[in-house]
Amino acid sequence: MVAFGKKLKERQLQEWQGYYINYKLMKKKVKQYAQHINNETLDRRQVLKDFSRMLDNEIEKLVLFLLQQQGLLAGKLAKLGEQHNSPDQQPDIAQITQIREAYREVGLELLKLLYFVEINAIGLRKILKKFDKRFGYRFTDYYVKTRANHPYSQLQQVFKHVGIGAVVGAITRNLGDLEERQGSYASIYDQPALPLQDPVIDSIKLAVDRLGYSTNFLHFLAQHALIMQDEILPTPTEEQIDDKRYNFMSLILNLANTFLYMVNTYIIVPTADDYSLSLGAAATVCGIIIGAMAVAQVFSSVYFSAWSNRSYIRPLIFSSIVLFVGNVMYALAYDFNSIWILLIGRLFCGLGSSRAVNRRYISDCVPLKIRMQASAGFVSASALGMACGPALAGLLQIKFKFLNLTFNQDTLPGWVMAAAWLLYLVWLWIAFVEPPFEDDNVEQQSTTETKQNDVMERGLKQPLLITSEGNGRSPEEKEQDDDDDVDTEFDGSEEAPEESRKPATSIASAYRLLTPSVKVQLLIYFMLKYAMEILLSESSVVTTYYFGWSTSTVSIFLFCLGLTVLPVNIVVGSYISNMFQERQILLASEIVVLIGILLSFNLFIKYSVLQYVVSGLIMFVSAEVLEGVNLSLLSRVMSSRLSRGTYNGGLLSTEAGTLARVVADATITLIGLMGQSRLLNLTLLPSLFICIGSIAATCYTYNSLY
Repeated sequence: MVAFGKKLKERQLQEWQGYYINYKLMKKKVKQYAQHINNETLDRRQVLKDFSRMLDNEIEKLVLFLLQQQGLLAGKLAKLGEQHNSPDQQPDIAQITQIREAYREVGLELLKLLYFVEINAIGLRKILKKFDKRFGYRFTDYYVKTRANHPYSQLQQVFKHVGIGAVVGAITRNLGDLEERQGSYASIYDQPALPLQDPVIDSIKLAVDRLGYSTNFLHFLAQHALIMQDEILPTPTEEQIDDKRYNFMSLILNLANTFLYMVNTYIIVPTADDYSLSLGAAATVCGIIIGAMAVAQVFSSVYFSAWSNRSYIRPLIFSSIVLFVGNVMYALAYDFNSIWILLIGRLFCGLGSSRAVNRRYISDCVPLKIRMQASAGFVSASALGMACGPALAGLLQIKFKFLNLTFNQDTLPGWVMAAAWLLYLVWLWIAFVEPPFEDDNVEQQSTTETKQNDVMERGLKQPLLITSEGNGRSPEEKEQDDDDDVDTEFDGSEEAPEESRKPATSIASAYRLLTPSVKVQLLIYFMLKYAMEILLSESSVVTTYYFGWSTSTVSIFLFCLGLTVLPVNIVVGSYISNMFQERQILLASEIVVLIGILLSFNLFIKYSVLQYVVSGLIMFVSAEVLEGVNLSLLSRVMSSRLSRGTYNGGLLSTEAGTLARVVADATITLIGLMGQSRLLNLTLLPSLFICIGSIAATCYTYNSLY
């Protein structure tokens, strides 16, 4: 594992070495401040002011260089513009080709400049995060608040690529114009057909999007998957390794697994209350029936994530078998007249949740160049399954007996899903290609896992200042700075101990890596999943009680809610996210979720279908918007150690969301014991309080979400 500072230095362009921010020097400063505070020779206010001044100087150095380079590029573009826009003579084909190549060379120089800015932006975010974690107070909050929106802000030059847009626009327009001229001066048979978009321009647009967090529909949708990645860009060698492990059909099988699991989750929602009544239980026991799957998923996510360290096909086979058995038990519960068989069947379905494997395959085996599309496919498959589940339940309105087994609207979801998982299992066995695993790395990880955990646990409990005595490191190593984000600091060491750069080896060690900003983002994720689960799981009971809706009507309502996912992401990903900062969208979405919750209460007037549908739509759509932005910010503020291993960021977010569903479904069942007339208002109260708390927490950490 290469430490961050070393990776940062390796990616720097040698000819511009002196103009990068001095990450190593700033880390040494952080260490010196720790010593001063420990010796009480400086107070925290002096440290804050002094480090701010140092950052200002570093940013000014790189911004002035950036402006200088922009000027050089602008000068080259002006000269090229004079050549091909001269009114005196029309250039021939050879001249056009020469000018076009010259524009491409300028484009490549611009790419170098964008790369330079991106590396510096990553370094700045890292050092701000390191400072906050080391001293325990919100330096990033202060620095961003005082610098980001100032009229003379140089911070915006780094993070918002001010001025670069004009250079990008000039290169794009002129290359496009030269392509048109090429076509008008020669037959298509004289030259090979040119692509509709020059590859240089594509590369520039991707670099600009990464730097400014500009986004599009695919990007925004892919954020929902929370496929964690290191911030430093991979080398070509790393991309080749990804290509060796990638297989298209295996990816399709992973996405099919995701789709079927979401169908399996939501296909019972419209009929769960009717099924529980037919077995002699209360209608609100549907909360336990729906939530049983989520309870088991809390545990299955961990062992499936660990299993995917060694294999992908074996956990997927196990998942399919368990889900087949679970659905058969769910269907047979009707003829056995046993609520316990029903619940055990749903627990089996939850134990077969292999979403952690699906995520890990995309993260570990899909090449970077198509990883965004694969992540978007993962989210789309989930959304489509969520919509198709209730719709399929609405179609299964038939009743017959075969071999003394009952097939009706309650049992058919189980039989249909059992058949689907059996067919999937056969397809998986035939078509899935197991990617190669690095046996040596796996063995090394397994043999040193206990040692890693012990060292990390000790390191994370160290006081602010730690001496290097007895750490067993050579004098050469002690002269260097540590490069990890974890506060396992060794005095004067360049690279953090190997254990402190390893992935987290337990839920406890992963939790210790969570900063206040990450905890707030996980709280928001918990809140939105809780609110959505309350809305969806109690929909059948509430609408039957207030409006007398049939199973088909409930299915249509849930299907329509599910269909809003992709259009909403198109609008937000293509337009809104490019008009506002993500933290602004985050806070606004939370407020709209709060409005949706408030509108859902049945207080003074007769509860109407219009009120229920409008409030539910507002809550669901705003929660969908909130999820994409929340997970995007979560991936940015989370430690890079949580981008890999069993206990990764994806697992933590899955556990937070699954726990929210468990609590929501338990709430529905417990409050349902008081009577259906109180169910709606009393289940909305926890959503209201959690939402208000998440808004307050967001305001508290707002300026650290940069």
